[in-house]
Amino acid sequence: MKIVVTLRKIAERIARTSSFRLTLLAVLSAMVVGAFIIVLSDINKLQNGDILGAIKTVGSAYWALVVGSVGSLRAISATINSATPLILCGLSVAVAFKAGLFNIGATGQMLAGGMAALWVGFAMDGPGYVQVPLAVLAGALGGAAYGAIPGILKARTGAHEVITTIMLNNMAGFLVLWLLKTNLYQREDRTDPISKFVTPTGRLPRLFGFLSDRPDLVAHTGFVVAILAVIVYWWFLNRSTTGFEFRAFGMNADAAQYAGMHTKRLTVMAMMFAGAFAGLAGSAEVLGTYGYGSQNFAGDIGFDAIAIALLGRSTPLGTLLAALLFGALQAGGRQMQANTDVPIDLIVVLRALIVMFIAAPLLIKAMWRIKVAPTSLGQTFRGWGS
Repeated sequence: MKIVVTLRKIAERIARTSSFRLTLLAVLSAMVVGAFIIVLSDINKLQNGDILGAIKTVGSAYWALVVGSVGSLRAISATINSATPLILCGLSVAVAFKAGLFNIGATGQMLAGGMAALWVGFAMDGPGYVQVPLAVLAGALGGAAYGAIPGILKARTGAHEVITTIMLNNMAGFLVLWLLKTNLYQREDRTDPISKFVTPTGRLPRLFGFLSDRPDLVAHTGFVVAILAVIVYWWFLNRSTTGFEFRAFGMNADAAQYAGMHTKRLTVMAMMFAGAFAGLAGSAEVLGTYGYGSQNFAGDIGFDAIAIALLGRSTPLGTLLAALLFGALQAGGRQMQANTDVPIDLIVVLRALIVMFIAAPLLIKAMWRIKVAPTSLGQTFRGWGS
């Protein structure tokens, strides 16, 4: 009982401060519900009446999650590697949110940017200090070009970006499949859709490359690109005229147009910026993580990015921390499953719970019996009616 009262007091302090700390409360709520799920799923101990043992499993699972994500240099490297594309795709969704748009097309934009970066990565054979920046730039441009398509369609025809980006995701998947079977991309002596290897000079250097005896440290300098992208995103939103127009347009499109802003141009630019960030994520995967391209190198990163942008409330720091959290959950989930037999599917459940609590702050209020000021809930994007 004392634990519940203490947690409630902590929750009240968090909720009274800011929307960012309210996000922390959403994560805490997800972990609490996740603990109940772990206890209830330990059927053997519950049937034997060993409730204390089931509770200990919760502690062991969460401790393994921490150890597997930050408990060693190898774990930190795995967390960084998992978080790198999540940061960039999270920024992709966040910048669209700021402009009042819902970018579900990060997956397609990531594929387009990754394929552009991949071509530069294996077609060139120059010095690394030239080839790597060119390949990364090609990824950003490829993603921006693909992101411009739904922006133009919305600006010119009013087509909703949710519908067009979903369709473009499917088109990008089939386009990648076709390209990987052409002589331009397909690896020699292979019949399956897989690309040629990126040349050694075209690979993103390893982040811990100075430790030559540690090949298990998989993190690469794409993480540095992601951090620079966060800084650029912060400067763009808070220090540039176009960033101010994005935020004004996202809050009220009619007022922005009445003030003389070119809303159609802002729509296209927002989707291009979103595509550029996602394209950088694609280049980080093919140039850093894999070193080649396959049909599914984007995975579910583009959809996880939606949850990250929501969790980070589309702010630069919030998006960065949310992506690191998701990367830590992904890296630590394997250790948790190995040590405690808690299935890694729990990580998916925790992510879903976090998003649910972020989207429903009144649910947190009901859980913790606290008062949340309406102004602290914030606005992520305008919604469907815009």
